[in-house]
Amino acid sequence: MTTLSFTVAVAIVLAIVIIGVEASVHEYRGERFVSKGNSFVFHGGSEGVYSSASSNEQDSATGSFIRFEKIMFTRPKEISNTSSTSVHAIVFEVDDRETIGGSAYGGQRAVCCTPDLSKLGVCKEGEIIHRQSTKNPGWPQVFGTSFEVDEVVATLPSRTIPITETGMYNLYFIHCDPNLQDLSVDGKTVWKNPLGYLPGRMAPLMNFYGFMSLAFVILGIFWFYQYARFWKEVFALQNCITLVITLGMFEMALWYFDYAEFNETGVRPTGTTVWAVTFGVVKRAVSRLIILMVAMGYGVVRPTLGGITSKVAMLGATFFLASEVLELVENVGAISDLSGKARLFLVLPVALLDAFFILWIFTSLSATLNKLQARRIMAKLDMYRKFTNALAVAVIVSIGWICYELYFKSTDVYNENWQKAWIIPAFWQVLSYSLLFVICVLWAPSQNSMRYAYSGDSEDFDREDSLVLIKPSPVPSNYFQSIAETKPLQSDNGLRDDDLGEEKTA
Repeated sequence: MTTLSFTVAVAIVLAIVIIGVEASVHEYRGERFVSKGNSFVFHGGSEGVYSSASSNEQDSATGSFIRFEKIMFTRPKEISNTSSTSVHAIVFEVDDRETIGGSAYGGQRAVCCTPDLSKLGVCKEGEIIHRQSTKNPGWPQVFGTSFEVDEVVATLPSRTIPITETGMYNLYFIHCDPNLQDLSVDGKTVWKNPLGYLPGRMAPLMNFYGFMSLAFVILGIFWFYQYARFWKEVFALQNCITLVITLGMFEMALWYFDYAEFNETGVRPTGTTVWAVTFGVVKRAVSRLIILMVAMGYGVVRPTLGGITSKVAMLGATFFLASEVLELVENVGAISDLSGKARLFLVLPVALLDAFFILWIFTSLSATLNKLQARRIMAKLDMYRKFTNALAVAVIVSIGWICYELYFKSTDVYNENWQKAWIIPAFWQVLSYSLLFVICVLWAPSQNSMRYAYSGDSEDFDREDSLVLIKPSPVPSNYFQSIAETKPLQSDNGLRDDDLGEEKTA
C-alpha cells in the first residue's frame, strides 16, 4: 500500500513537470470553449493587478498591463465554408462584472443577446451583451475577430491594455455561434504589475519570505552558537531540533528565490518550486514527529519508543505523501486557486492526519505529565508543563484561524479581497516559527542540558510499564506460619528467645 501511494505521488509530480507551467505569462495550447447558458466561454485568466504609478505611464518596464500575443482561434475544416459571428476577448475588473450580460423582463441572465432583448433594442441578436462601467470609464475592454469564408484560423489583433486602476481583472474569450462549439484557442497573454510579473496576491509573499529567511538565520545563529558551546551536553532531541531549523532555513530561502524568479521572468520555476515544497513538507512532517516523540517522553524520560516506533514512522510517512501531493498541485505552475472539489479532495486527508497527530500528542503528554508528577521529577515536569501550554495555545490559535480562513473564503466569492489573501499562508508560517522558537528556548543546549535528558532506569517509563505486567503469584497463608515456627525470634539486643530463657533460669 505504501509503495502504491509513493508511485502515485511520483506520477503526479512527473505529470506536473511534463505538462509545463502557467504563470503571469498565460499560455493557451488548443484549449476548448465550454457551453455556459447561451454562450461558449473560455477563461483566459484572473489576477490582481496594481495600477501604474500614474495614469499616463505605459512604459513596459514599470507600468502595469495585460498584453495579447498571437492569440489564434481554430475551427474544424468541415464548417469553414461559411463566415461566422465574432469571437470576443473581454477584460473587466471584478466590480464591473454586472456590466456583462443581461436579462429581459427580469428573467434568466444571458451573456449573448436573446430575441427578447433584441426586440427591446438593447442589443443585436447573437452579439455579446455589455455596457460601459459607471465607475471605470472605458471598461470593460471588448474586442474580437471573426472567421471569413474558407478560413480555419482567425487571429486576434495584438493589443496591450494599460492598467490604471488597482483591481482583480478577469479575461474571458466568448462567442455566441453554436456552429463554433468545437472552437479552440492558442497563444498567450502577459500580465504585469508595476514591480514585476508576480501576480498581485502573491507579490507581498516575496518580501514576507525574505523576512522569514532572516528570522530563521537569527534563530539558527543562536541555536548553532549554543550547540557549538555545549556540544558535549547535546542529546538526541536537540539533534532533531537542529535538523528542523536547517530545513526551515532552506525552505524560506527557496520560497524567496522561487517568487523572485517568478517576478523577474513571468514563468514560475518548476525546479525551485518543487524543492521549496519538498523541504517545507519534510520540515512539517519531522516537526510533528518530534513533537509526538517529545510528548511520549523520548530522549527525556525514556530511551526508545519501544514497539510503537513503526507506527510513528508510518504516520509520518503517510503525512509526508499526502502533504507533498497537496502542496505540489497547489504550487507547481499554479496561479489561480484550485476548485473547491479538487482542493477538498486533497486537503481532507492532510486535515485528518493533523487531527490524529494532535489527539495522539495530547494523549501522550497527559500520560507523561502524570508519570513525572507521580515520580516527583520536578525539573522535567516544569519543562513539560511549559511545553504543553505552548502547544495548547498553538492549537487554540490554529482553530481560530481556520474559522477565520473559512469565513474569509466563503465571503470572498469573487476574490475582491485579493490584496489580503497573502496573510492566510503567511500566518501558518509565523505560527510554525513561533512554536519552533518556544521549543528552542525550552531545549536550548546549555551546561545543564543533561538534566533534561534521559538519565537511567530510575526514569525509564518503559521499564516501569513492563514490570507491572509481571504479576506476583499468590503465596499460601501457611507459608508465613511455617516461617514463624521455624525462625527463632530475636530481641532488640540481638539475643534469641531460647537464650533469654536460659538467662532467666540462671
